[in-house]
Amino acid sequence: MKGIFSYIEQHRLIKNVLKCFIITFGAVVYAVGFQLILFPNSIVSGGVSGIAMIINRLVGLPVGVLTIVLNLPLFLIAWKHFGSAFLLSSLAAMFLSSLCIDLFALVDYMVTDDMLLACIMGGILKGAGLGMIYYAGASSGGSDIVAKVVRKKYPHFNMGTLLLWLDVSVIAAYAVIFRLYESAMYAMVTIFVVTKVIDLVLYGFNTSVLCYIISDNSEKIVDEIVSGDLHRGVTLLNGEGAYTHREKQVIMCVVKHAQITEIRRLVRRIDDHAFVIVTDAKNVFGKGFESISESN
Repeated sequence: MKGIFSYIEQHRLIKNVLKCFIITFGAVVYAVGFQLILFPNSIVSGGVSGIAMIINRLVGLPVGVLTIVLNLPLFLIAWKHFGSAFLLSSLAAMFLSSLCIDLFALVDYMVTDDMLLACIMGGILKGAGLGMIYYAGASSGGSDIVAKVVRKKYPHFNMGTLLLWLDVSVIAAYAVIFRLYESAMYAMVTIFVVTKVIDLVLYGFNTSVLCYIISDNSEKIVDEIVSGDLHRGVTLLNGEGAYTHREKQVIMCVVKHAQITEIRRLVRRIDDHAFVIVTDAKNVFGKGFESISESN
């Protein structure tokens, strides 16, 4: 497997073909979730596609065409701020997904009329499609671009929070205009599902955690982590207690999610007064984890 990824990295043409395939497949999956599940059940999407749904219900224009028209000014902004490489791949993703949405609209088929099942399954497919598009280094346009531009000017803003507020604004407008308050509630569930599935596609099931351990018995803990059953690498950071002004070594190590319990038992056995901080690590590259050469 490592050889395959290395071969792809060394051959630009193969890498670009694979990227195009991922974007195309992601656009199709996204369109299926949107047009055959979410749209027939009046479960509004956030962002530009949600605005396109509102206009569609008002004047009857195709959602795909409206999505393209609404996105064009945003892509001009993206070209100015993020360059041509991002623009071209994102344009391809946007045109393909919009085209597929309008093509699937000709089928006039509803997969399910159960609202809860629709918001979950539609969210899974939409999230999987978007995740593949993001994984290929592209964007579907719309609120993604708006959030990127705002965050470039105000980097302290959280990307996820910006996208959430943009989506909620569109959903709220949809609910008020058409008085479909129940659909708006289901739409919020869909947003949650979409977000989780995107993370799953981008980062996978096998997530890791970053541990910081502060203890007076740091040497024993380090020996157990490095030489014991965990057999993980450790980095020692120099720290100082703000209250006592005592120098301490802070243990930093990355372990698999399933090893958190083992870390807690190990630390508790050696020093039950230790201070342990555990936080999620989305991507970890290096020995014992994902190879950096296999990353997109």
